[in-house]
Amino acid sequence: MTDRLMKVNAYTTLDLVDAVATGQDFETEAFAVANATSDKENPDCVRLQFELDNMTEEHLPAHMEELELTADQARTLASALEKHATRVEEAAVDE
Repeated sequence: MTDRLMKVNAYTTLDLVDAVATGQDFETEAFAVANATSDKENPDCVRLQFELDNMTEEHLPAHMEELELTADQARTLASALEKHATRVEEAAVDE
């Protein structure tokens, strides 16, 4: 991802995850960057950012998505992620 819009460094939450871009006429698998962050001083929201590697993606121009979440929304999302992570771990043990 040589022309990333997101800054990727040692503090990036996940710098290489599997992703899928889905449109009405296409579905493309790609690598992606995912990051959760907030401003260092006087934060007013949590930002959840992600960007697909557009080196292999041919349907979308270089772009990133960003959700601005309240503290409560971030906690709700974190709780849902924990719940589903537990389900995935338990399914792996059952195999």
